[in-house]
Amino acid sequence: MKKYIIISDTHIPRRAKELPKEVLAEIEKADGIIHAGDFISEDFYKFLEKNFEIFAVHGNMDEPSLFEILPEKRVFEIEGVRIGLYHGTGAPFGLEKRVLRKFRDDDVGLIIFGHSHRTFNKKIENVHLFNPGSTCDRIFSFVNTFGILEIEKKEFSLKIVKI
Repeated sequence: MKKYIIISDTHIPRRAKELPKEVLAEIEKADGIIHAGDFISEDFYKFLEKNFEIFAVHGNMDEPSLFEILPEKRVFEIEGVRIGLYHGTGAPFGLEKRVLRKFRDDDVGLIIFGHSHRTFNKKIENVHLFNPGSTCDRIFSFVNTFGILEIEKKEFSLKIVKI
């Protein structure tokens, strides 16, 4: 079984100086990280990349250098599960439908996104959409959260964890 910690909208160092200890402890026990954008600083991204396996995209608030390093949209596979990764743009209303359209030709079973700072965990049109919320920022949300993805034999489970 593979286990990945899903984070987004960390906004480091603007909203926090570092990841919460609970999140870092979970990452250290996992196979890697999936980050749905808005790291803010290239230094924070480089720290994660140096120390952990990471799948990532840039977000709308990231430093310009991250737009050069990271793609806007990414499709990858873990243990036979095709995953789409995208930060998101625009207003929170209708975000899920816009994210789903972004991957309409990519044959993915799971789409991970961020941007709204609000958790989302639901299947739409035979694709599971998952937003872990924000790990460090409480704008648009009352609680900080992250996600856990477990994959085994082409089957996956997702969980939202409150910090």
